[in-house]
Amino acid sequence: MSAGLGYWIGLGANIGDRWDGLRRAVDAIAAAGATIEACSSAYETAPRERIDQPAFLNAVVRARSPLTPPELLAAVKRIERDLGRDPGGPRFGPRVIDCDLLMWEGGGWEAPDLQIPHPRLAERRFALVPLIELDPHLVLPGGATVTEAEARLDAADQDVRRARDPRWPPPAPRA
Repeated sequence: MSAGLGYWIGLGANIGDRWDGLRRAVDAIAAAGATIEACSSAYETAPRERIDQPAFLNAVVRARSPLTPPELLAAVKRIERDLGRDPGGPRFGPRVIDCDLLMWEGGGWEAPDLQIPHPRLAERRFALVPLIELDPHLVLPGGATVTEAEARLDAADQDVRRARDPRWPPPAPRA
């Protein structure tokens, strides 16, 4: 197992082979030196900020990495580019893969290009539901657990449905 702290990484894809995008992202995170400890189920969700695009598949991966948050952010952004994401694409637009650092064992991280926990985590069922599946007692700033934060959201407004495919979850753990 790699040394370092635990991270919870949100994955999302809504164009191309979405299942393959999620699986390839997990493989690439492991290839970047992280130990994949667990993968949530995948969930199909409607787009939120830009609704004129296909539905997303979302999942969360719990990984252990010796990388600092800025180093891991650089690694996942490189993974996104390598898997075909256009870094100049529209904000909240369609993507073959999206990788977000949602939380880490180190607590908070504040920098101009990175905030952990993810600044909109408590507003997004598509991230909270798979996160709860892995670690329901994780605590957000302010003291609420991810489970309590999700319970405050309107499930009807943010439909999150478990999706099934024989390719998910990928075999774990691996490094």
